[in-house]
Amino acid sequence: MHRPVLVTRPGARGEALAAAMAARGWPVARLEAMRLEVLPETPERRAAWLDFDHFRRVVVVSPFAAECLAEALDRYWPQLPLGSDYYAVGRATAAVLHERLGVRVHVPPLDTGEDTSEALLALGSLRRLDGEKALIVAGEGGRPLLADTLAARGARVTRLAVYRRVLQAPDAEMRRRLAHGEYRALVVSSGEILEYLARWCSDAALNQPLIVSSARLATLAGKLGFRTPRVARGATPTALVAAVADACDPQEADVDQDDLEKG
Repeated sequence: MHRPVLVTRPGARGEALAAAMAARGWPVARLEAMRLEVLPETPERRAAWLDFDHFRRVVVVSPFAAECLAEALDRYWPQLPLGSDYYAVGRATAAVLHERLGVRVHVPPLDTGEDTSEALLALGSLRRLDGEKALIVAGEGGRPLLADTLAARGARVTRLAVYRRVLQAPDAEMRRRLAHGEYRALVVSSGEILEYLARWCSDAALNQPLIVSSARLATLAGKLGFRTPRVARGATPTALVAAVADACDPQEADVDQDDLEKG
């Protein structure tokens, strides 16, 4: 009964997710396997910020990337330039853009059931981009799918890495929990974190509930040996809380479906 839900999301968003889990009445522990670091500014990035008004499409990959974008625009553009359409891979990213910049943001269609690059690319407004300049704001590394697809559709793409993800080994207490499966559920919304943590997971851990935020992560989890991955209806705290409830407290899994797009 006292086994915690392990939350692996880094930074302030991890704190918000842990708080949402705790509000449900579950013990919660932060499994700090990654930290996010803002990258030093380069001449290339400075040039992109100064030419920001030239970009017709601005695609932001994560909430932290959205924060970095907002900080940069605040430095270089006292008044936000007009004429750009904003896109976010997930609703949490869109919420940051709307809050910090006050802009309307295109997100993956609700009927896809997932916040993924593939779902975002299904939007009609991204299907033909003949000669348009597109800016992708993301972390270091990651999949080339967005840049490659937008370029194939005719866009002139600039991809800016504004932060890096730094993996760090779990502390002794978390390694012990992973070795013995001593937790209620493991909540992961990053493939990089999932692959990294798998090395410490015993058979006991592989049989415990794993909550992931997309079908792509569930497929990866299966390849890594996790037996019971559960796919949440997105990466928001509300969606992930609902998935934990469904896996661990089915009789309580009655989260208002209208709330699944919040948070």
